[in-house]
Amino acid sequence: MTMPSNECPRVDERAGYCPPYPLFIQLAGQPVVVIGAGEVAQRKIQTLLSRGARVRVVAPEATDEVRRLADDGAIAWERRPYEEGDLAGALVAFAATSDRAVNERVYAEATARPMLVNVVDVPDLCNAIVPSIMGRGRLQVAVSTDGASPETAKAIRRGFEERFPAWWEQYMDLLHEVRLLVKDRVGGPSAGRARLYRAVLDDERARAACAAGDAPSAEDVYASVVAPLVAASGREA
Repeated sequence: MTMPSNECPRVDERAGYCPPYPLFIQLAGQPVVVIGAGEVAQRKIQTLLSRGARVRVVAPEATDEVRRLADDGAIAWERRPYEEGDLAGALVAFAATSDRAVNERVYAEATARPMLVNVVDVPDLCNAIVPSIMGRGRLQVAVSTDGASPETAKAIRRGFEERFPAWWEQYMDLLHEVRLLVKDRVGGPSAGRARLYRAVLDDERARAACAAGDAPSAEDVYASVVAPLVAASGREA
């Protein structure tokens, strides 16, 4: 049996470029370490907390906000410089310092373990890239240029933000709730349920109601969109 080649496809033979693999990581309850506690690190910490991560910070000094988070027990702050071994037990490490030597040491420790590491604004010291993210609750769109042009990634993200206004968060919750009802009530092969999910997505009434700030309930959508289709096929459990 011939095994597939592990050689990375060369997008640019001269540079030896290999594109990264996009991946969403569930950080809720997971340990993450941040080296540094300045303004840039603060933004990383706040984002990590919003994703439910357990954040430990190592830095001799910190912004007022990072200090407050530590005082409130939202993060663990070790007030000292980075030392080898500080990444032990973490799923992901972020380095946000202005000291290249420290960043290199963090990267060396992380890749030796191995684990995911992002050194802010230093692509050559990253095996994990943080994209520009548009978030609408359950809907997330991540855009990355692999450090080539962060400005381009941000511009594309802003375009998605205009295309998907804030009400999409409520709309995605509605779609999720209807999906759970379908899975619970409709038997048969999954391919049959896929047709129902698509019908709900194609129903412009629910989407328009969410846009107007008057979202229907999942039960209402099920009754008006799903139930007639299920009745016609006789597949409801």
